[in-house]
Parts: sequence; C-alpha cells; structure tokens
Amino acid sequence: MKIGIVGCGHVGSTSAYACVLRGVGTEIVLVDKNVKLAEAQAEDILHATPFAHPVLCRAGDYADLENAAIVMIAAGVNQKPGETRFDVLKRNTEVFSEILPSILKVAPNTILLVATNPVDVMTHMTAKIAGESCGHDPGRVIGSGTILDTARFRSLLGQHLGISSHSVHANVLGEHGDSEVLHWSGATIGNVPLKNFALQVDSPVTPTIRERIKEGVRGAAYRIIQGKGATWFGVGAGMARIAQAIISDEHAVLTCSAPTPDIAGMPNVSLSVPRLIAANGIERTIYPELDEKERRAFQKSAEVLWEATEKL
Repeated sequence: MKIGIVGCGHVGSTSAYACVLRGVGTEIVLVDKNVKLAEAQAEDILHATPFAHPVLCRAGDYADLENAAIVMIAAGVNQKPGETRFDVLKRNTEVFSEILPSILKVAPNTILLVATNPVDVMTHMTAKIAGESCGHDPGRVIGSGTILDTARFRSLLGQHLGISSHSVHANVLGEHGDSEVLHWSGATIGNVPLKNFALQVDSPVTPTIRERIKEGVRGAAYRIIQGKGATWFGVGAGMARIAQAIISDEHAVLTCSAPTPDIAGMPNVSLSVPRLIAANGIERTIYPELDEKERRAFQKSAEVLWEATEKL
C-alpha cells in the first residue's frame, strides 16, 4: 500500500523512516519542492530497509502519488523575524491551497494526515480547502494533534511510577499547544485508576508531581527547540502510528485532531479528542468524561482554536 509524504524536512523524512522501521505500507513516495532533498532522504531511508522492513522508499513528484492510500503533509513555511503566528498561518494556508489540489487530482480518495504546525488550525484549513476545491470528505482528514502530547504524558507518568509507558492509559485533549488539557481524571494504569495504582507502588501523584509532569508535557517542545532547533522524532513516530492504524484497519483509539461540528460549545473547530481510526479514516469521535476543572479548560482550548480559525 502506497504512502505519500509531501515535505521532506525533519518531520516528513522522520515519518517515512518511522514507517520503514514499523513496516507500515509497501511503498513510500517523498515529494518536495527541493527535488534533491527528496532524493537524498529517500536514498538514505532506503539504505535502512535491510535492517528493518522491505518498504520501497523513493522520491517522486505529485503524479507519483497516484492512488496513494495515505498522504502525509509536513510541508510549510517557517516563521520569519517580525512575523506573527497569524502571518505564518496565512502563508501556510497559501502553500496548502497549492499542494492539496495537486495531491487530490491523482489520489482523490486518499486519507490526508497533517503534521504542519499549528496543526489544529492547519488540519481545519486542509479539510476546508480540500472539501471546497475537490469535494474531499472531511472525515478523511486527520491531524497529528495531541498524539505526541499524549505520548509525552504517558512516558512521564510511566517514568514517575517506574513502569512501562505501554501500561499507562492517559490522554491529552484539545489544542496541540499551550491550552492543551491533561486528562488526569481519566488516567488509568491497566484498569486501575491512577491514584490507586500510584499509592500501591509507593509513588503518589502529589500536586507537585502533577505540576512537574504538566510542565514536562507542555514545555517539551520549547526545551527541544532550544536545544536542537525543532522536534521531529516523536511526531514522526506518531504519524507512522496513525498510518499503521489506517492501513491495518485497526479501529484503534488515538488522540488526533479533526474538524468537529459541535464540541465544547463551539460550532465547528478542529482539536484532539480520542478518535476511532480505521481503514476509512476517522470512524467515530469519542467524548471523554471530564471533571469540572478539565471541562472548563477544554472549553477554553476549543475557544482559542475556534478564534484562530475564524480569524484566518
């Protein structure tokens, strides 16, 4: 099964590499306006296949995306000195207005996976542009959303409790950004509520620990960017995980961003809640139970995203 990736910088190339390591898809086509970059990334990743899975990785152009089951979009512009976040949003929307028709012309039934930041707004604009210009089903547009934040939350909880993060079930909801909501009240270890489990292993989750973990999740991107300029390994792995759920028709529950007609009092906004992901993209949206504090924070996060989208 073919996967296309448009934008071959750190995030796009790492998404491709993660797919090869996980054995997701049978062919990966890299497309970038910098053809030499796409060719170099494809060749380098191909050389890893003897150590991983025999996934064909090659460079191409938009025509080579024909009939791709999934197309990941990691293209976009960087913020220039003096530019506001809104300026970057406008320029990225212009980029997507050029990219999307080229993709959907040759792969009209593809599922679009968006990684470009700010991912919630760009996911919303992808669905809008693709729907209006090409009649594309908005249910086949998925943003990476908080899949990375959820992974950060689980890894830090696992670290505190001294257990594998695979045994932690805890989600981050809302914006992939400063207003995101850590869903503490729904966190479980196995099927044991977090508070009870933590006491049994002598690692209580005190207010101080909560604050430390919250800062660890929310501040991760800032720390990583300060240290090396950008983040790519975590989100690349997250993109591969979403693709795997689609290709394997898993019906997996993942926290992803997508246009949601009515949520948290907002009429139409893209944000992350648990989504049922299968062969046709998002099959169902799951609405988690929140305590009162989480509900207010989630509503605020939805308002932040709705205002950003409406302004654009």
